[in-house]
Amino acid sequence: MEQQGGSAVEVVYQRCRVIADSQSFQNFVLGTIIVAGVLVGIQTYGDRVSSYEPLLNFLDLVILVIFTVEVVVKMLALAPRFLDYFRDSWNVFDFLIVAIALIALFLPDLNAGFIAVLRLVRILRVFKLVKAIPKLQLLVGALLKSIPSMGYIGILLSLLFYIYSAMAVFLFAENDPVHFANLQTSMLSLFRVVTLEDWTDIMYISMHGCDHSIWGYSAAEGCTDPQGYGFLGAMFFVSFVLIGTMIVLNLFIGVIMTSMDEARAEAEELDRAKARGLGPTPAAPEIDAPTQELLDQLDELSGAIDSIRSNLVKS
Repeated sequence: MEQQGGSAVEVVYQRCRVIADSQSFQNFVLGTIIVAGVLVGIQTYGDRVSSYEPLLNFLDLVILVIFTVEVVVKMLALAPRFLDYFRDSWNVFDFLIVAIALIALFLPDLNAGFIAVLRLVRILRVFKLVKAIPKLQLLVGALLKSIPSMGYIGILLSLLFYIYSAMAVFLFAENDPVHFANLQTSMLSLFRVVTLEDWTDIMYISMHGCDHSIWGYSAAEGCTDPQGYGFLGAMFFVSFVLIGTMIVLNLFIGVIMTSMDEARAEAEELDRAKARGLGPTPAAPEIDAPTQELLDQLDELSGAIDSIRSNLVKS
């Protein structure tokens, strides 16, 4: 009886492996993720869809059941090493989404804060598309790999913002207090400049003075010292746009493109290895002490033989 029970369990594990690897199962999960995303969008209309709330709740329950079955099947497919499921960060993400939703289902008397978290989790289900679509997973992997390099570029950009913002306060605060009254306002205004959102309006105010109307736009409110800086104002903003937009922000693009190439090369190499039927490189077997001692003696003997052969050749 125990043998029959063990074989039945092994059959279940094997079927779970087949299901988890099947393309139809993956397509079904992908379709469920899309439906879950559409369902979340419908629920944002509130009172307009209140009459359909029972149906929406039923569909949400069905989606939760499907995602729960997905987690169980994938864990059983790794039997008997079930915990290997958590080696993949995307699997951890899926498990947390399902776990939080199940807690909310079996503990309905929750406070409003946890209900808000539950709604957020429902929205995060859409991120499962990243795992379901390999190309999206490649993009996200490339972005994650580029974070360290992007951090250094971010430091460089922060220094650039800080220096130019302080200079702008010293130069243009009295002429244009709307945009450069203090350091934080100046940094926000320069962020607008670096995004090229009507940045010439700010530049013309500094060039011609706040008492001049530029294309119907005036910054006279709060202006204590109307003063046009002419060429100096133009060079300040043009140099900031050239350095901040044309150079530093393009460094972000360059880092991401480099990470994309590396991630694509790794994915292609993995596909070639799978096509050749190669698995991961097995670890070298451990050598016990007596065997290691014998190998050392063989190395010494081989060295002595080489030495004798060399002497014979010389003689």
